[in-house]
Amino acid sequence: MNQMRDEPVRAAPSPMRDASAQPPGLARRMRPVALVCAGAIAGVLVSLGISAVAQKDSRSPLQALPLEELRQFADVFGAIKGNYVETVEDKKLIKEAISGMLSGLDPHSAFLDAKAFKEMQLNTSGQFGGIGIEIGVEDGFIKVISPIEDTPAERAGIRAADLIVKIGDRPAKGISTTEAVELMRGKPGTSLTITVSRKGEPTPRVFTLERAVIKVQSVRSSMVEPGFAYARITQFQEQTVPSLAKHLSQLASQGPIKGLVLDLRNDPGGLLQGALGVSAAFLPPKVLVTSTDGRNADARRRYNADPQDYSRQGDDPIGQLPAIYKTVPMVVLVNAGSASASEIVAGALQDHKRATILGTQTFGKGSVQTILPLSSTTAIKLTTARYYTPSGRSIQAKGITPDILVDEYPDGDLSHLRVREADLKGHLGDQVKPGADPANQGDQAGRDRKAGDEASQTERQKSLTAEQINERLRNRKPVVFGSGEDWQLQQALNHLKGRPVAKPVSTQTAAASRPDRTVD
Repeated sequence: MNQMRDEPVRAAPSPMRDASAQPPGLARRMRPVALVCAGAIAGVLVSLGISAVAQKDSRSPLQALPLEELRQFADVFGAIKGNYVETVEDKKLIKEAISGMLSGLDPHSAFLDAKAFKEMQLNTSGQFGGIGIEIGVEDGFIKVISPIEDTPAERAGIRAADLIVKIGDRPAKGISTTEAVELMRGKPGTSLTITVSRKGEPTPRVFTLERAVIKVQSVRSSMVEPGFAYARITQFQEQTVPSLAKHLSQLASQGPIKGLVLDLRNDPGGLLQGALGVSAAFLPPKVLVTSTDGRNADARRRYNADPQDYSRQGDDPIGQLPAIYKTVPMVVLVNAGSASASEIVAGALQDHKRATILGTQTFGKGSVQTILPLSSTTAIKLTTARYYTPSGRSIQAKGITPDILVDEYPDGDLSHLRVREADLKGHLGDQVKPGADPANQGDQAGRDRKAGDEASQTERQKSLTAEQINERLRNRKPVVFGSGEDWQLQQALNHLKGRPVAKPVSTQTAAASRPDRTVD
């Protein structure tokens, strides 16, 4: 709150001094420090041209700066420097201020110091040392979004939606995801103990894991049945497109393909180029895959199934694929762990009616983060735009609604235990793309109805007691994607073969009472 400076407020004398009140004369001593800080901060911002870039203001940079707020910031800065119980370095205060500015915007904007910047580069390269989990934050706790396949975390039994309450001896409440990653990663062969709280269980679980070199295999594939191919993408990385092309070519060499299942479940996303290339493998050349819209002209872009958009090296591995992949009947599997690049692919194939989307509602991460370097080792990750499907549907905080809703298990789903974008504090809302034509948005009414079905299903799930949830979790083994016991995969194969697909358990009664509700 800004202080009123035009009229001083006078308090009546009191024999007792509030412990938080300023000592006599402190304000006078701080004023020169505050003014110097305000001038220094203003000078830095002017030199960087932040106001001119961010606000596109026609005034001079100095005039565009919020000087009153900067004075308030300088007052706080000076108070800390002069009165905090321990000496604090200027560098730390400025770094924390920058981090606070960015983290207060939305869950995905962040300051990347040297360590965080390096971690981001390791993530996109697909190899690092650690235990193998994707994490987020919920109510101040570190939450497991999903364990990475064939890693120490998955083998030990860590599950999606587990809350990490301790990493080693350090409590995990209140720490950032960057700090959590730093604590969990380390030299392969060293041990790490983490304590997790699991929904429905009264006591935490303690896991002792041995760190390993985590090599995220971006693509794997198999012929699950004669004539029916299966390809799974775990994360969109630099090598995802050429790797997918290689796998698809190998599948085609094994004989005629009658149907293809593309599995994007628990795929947290990754590089945009990967999503564009994967979409291009199945769509006609140069059709629209996704578009972005933001405040600035360079944030308003259209991305097509074109090598110029998805290939950085100038080659085109997708161009050499057998022609069958442009027409073969296709199902895309998604769930609450399918996010970002996964949702771009699913939305593009759905809008172009190239594939049937099957599973549960996706995560809903439809915002664009741009890396803006501050130096050779630091940067900021700033949300600059929203993603839209080819028909103009917003992905942000909504996700992709499957054409066919199918639970992860035959006895029902517990998707309300999974965190989605809309559950994150400070998330951006969805926004209709300017100029979008409602007539070109596909069967939106049908999709909204399916989304309502899942919402109704979730409400029923929430009525389960902790003991009922615990009982279900005790009796369930984690899904091994692509295996013979993969329920959603079996329903995808049924759809490709023209057989009935199982309805979600908790919506069967509602579906039976509605004659217009069909599941094919």
